[in-house]
Amino acid sequence: MTASSQSSNSAISPQSYRFLALYALAWAGGAVAYVPFLTILLPVRVTALTGADDISWLAYATFFGAVTASVSNIAFGWASDLTQTRRPWVLAGLSVTIIMFAVIAVVDDPVSLIGAILLWQVGLNMMLAPLAAWAGDRVPNAQKGILGGLTALAPAVGAVAGIIVTMPGLAGATGRLAVVATMVCALILPVVLAGGQSGTTVTGDDAGLSHKVVQVTLGRVMVVLWLARLAIQVAEAALFAYLLFYFRSLDPNFRDADVARIFGGVLIVTVPIALLSGRWMDRSHRPVLALLICAIIAAVGLALMAVAAQLGVALAGYIIFGMGSAVFLALHSGQTLRVLYHSERRGRSLGVFNLTNTIPSLIVPWLTLLIVPNFGFAPLIWLLATLSFAAALLLTTIVRQR
Repeated sequence: MTASSQSSNSAISPQSYRFLALYALAWAGGAVAYVPFLTILLPVRVTALTGADDISWLAYATFFGAVTASVSNIAFGWASDLTQTRRPWVLAGLSVTIIMFAVIAVVDDPVSLIGAILLWQVGLNMMLAPLAAWAGDRVPNAQKGILGGLTALAPAVGAVAGIIVTMPGLAGATGRLAVVATMVCALILPVVLAGGQSGTTVTGDDAGLSHKVVQVTLGRVMVVLWLARLAIQVAEAALFAYLLFYFRSLDPNFRDADVARIFGGVLIVTVPIALLSGRWMDRSHRPVLALLICAIIAAVGLALMAVAAQLGVALAGYIIFGMGSAVFLALHSGQTLRVLYHSERRGRSLGVFNLTNTIPSLIVPWLTLLIVPNFGFAPLIWLLATLSFAAALLLTTIVRQR
């Protein structure tokens, strides 16, 4: 692609708020497809089939599921690049995901369950990878900040979905999966059916720069963004998995319901902050600066948690970290789409970025087992704070990039 062809696409008109709203709902539907399942429904299903061996079997499911998700996301993102369309892949992935929910509900042995989970991961990423690339195709760079802010809805909606499916008397174990499947369809189908064309386009805005300069500059930016997101994701994944144990180390009476409320509350408060921050990113033309500030806030929150000797200080630290990291991850998604301007390989490149979501699932359990039993939570959290601060330092090297 030449600089002149880039120039012809740089004046793309703003995307309608209707499409942005439909896309935000669809992205939230993706979160509904995996958040309640992985955090609540899958552990319950594993326990029902394996009894006392549930932790080991869940570890196998998590590990191999993460590997499958990593490969599938890259493969189907690339496939949607090659076919130059996203919608059929999203619809096919949605169908496979729903079918595998039905299979998971009826399998009666742990080996078959893991096989079904791996196929579910294939379907889920067949849906999510092209859906992520679709936003890059349709939303111009001038709106990538607000797009990132809108994606903050996804984890909040996912958390709310978990609350809904576990409401007493709503449904049994099998019925809960059906409820999740229904919510996923209701959120994703509108953008598939009424979101307009889904062919690949180019939304870069680097007109006036030589192609070689653009390649070198954006290549460095993408590496920095990838490493910074990985650092924040490791910290976020570690606390997501072990937050209850950390709080109980300070107060043995701390309940899992307390964690759920705090976690959900932080995500809900994050949504308007992410939206306002995303809008500021678009208007200020300093998108990386917002990410840098969020990484610093996350590091400060973790430092408070590391030194906390009382529950109140620990809670304050987690709220600060949770808000900083959640806004960072939401805005980062928009910024990633901003720099991946080549539509012919946008899906594949987003799959590589998605490794920052799956690699922590492979790292965190071993990291925690290595540190916490021997030294307690404080050294682990200091390490996570260091990672967050390292993300901020990395971002300083590209903070002037527009």
